[in-house]
Amino acid sequence: MPSKPRKPSKLNKNKRIKAIARERVGAPKPAFAMPEKAKRSQPKHKKPVTVDDEDR
Repeated sequence: MPSKPRKPSKLNKNKRIKAIARERVGAPKPAFAMPEKAKRSQPKHKKPVTVDDEDR
């Protein structure tokens, strides 16, 4: 048996006005700069030691 069609959501004036304002102005600037990916995330697993890397 097919399910009922979804009821359309109520119109929210505040959300609609804010969406229009975002379209006109553009995306907001970030509060702080994101550090480079290499600096912010550490490797989950260390790389295995190879013969070339070992000091003899």
